[in-house]
Amino acid sequence: MEEPQLLHHVTESVATVVISHPAKRNAMTAAMWAAVPPLLARLADDPDVRVLVLTGAGQTFCAGADISRLRESASEAQGLAVAAEEALAAFPKPTLAAIRGHCVGGGAQLAAACDLRFADQDALFGVTPAKLGIVYPASSTRRLVSLVGPSTAKYLLFSGELIDAGRALRTGLVDEVLPGGELDKRVAEFTRVLASRSQLTQAAAKEFADGRTDREAHWMEQARTAGDTAEGVAAFLERRAPRFTWNVSASG
Repeated sequence: MEEPQLLHHVTESVATVVISHPAKRNAMTAAMWAAVPPLLARLADDPDVRVLVLTGAGQTFCAGADISRLRESASEAQGLAVAAEEALAAFPKPTLAAIRGHCVGGGAQLAAACDLRFADQDALFGVTPAKLGIVYPASSTRRLVSLVGPSTAKYLLFSGELIDAGRALRTGLVDEVLPGGELDKRVAEFTRVLASRSQLTQAAAKEFADGRTDREAHWMEQARTAGDTAEGVAAFLERRAPRFTWNVSASG
């Protein structure tokens, strides 16, 4: 039986992290939660990585935390999950969750921490702490509210009910829903677009969109010295693809 683990590979500037625990629909064990922050730190420091995709092995994204492990220490497990979620939210390059099947509990927590979420039309979503008597973390609750608004967040948190991909799209929980068999193609296509764009623009936009207010001067200085603006304008006028060189991994 395959051991629960996080797999990853880097292809054409896109790092793909795969949640793999087939015996339990890719449920996250404590060791898997603990592995997320150091793995993301390595990928953030890799100048060849421009985009990160998070997905699940097979036909399921992630069924949440491995409930059998919660008997040992629910608070410790939640702390590991929050640390993983915050590391994903803080990843300095664009992140995209590619979702099939169940995206539930801790799986939804991880997906919400990504910048974008693309889903197969048959995906199902749920935030399920009310089924276990768990207090959902304040940071995770605020992140969910920022995506779907207070009413839908309360619906999900109060009931623990699953919603389909269509409702997830209408409420803002996901950004695109793809017909069967089209998810991988669309993710590959879109991540190629992201990898071709200015990482300077993306990194600054990510901080601003996430509410950081103390780095405007930093980003204006980066823009002044990086050369991406000059390259972008030159490429536009010369009708060619730009060759942006600024890299968040080397910027400090």
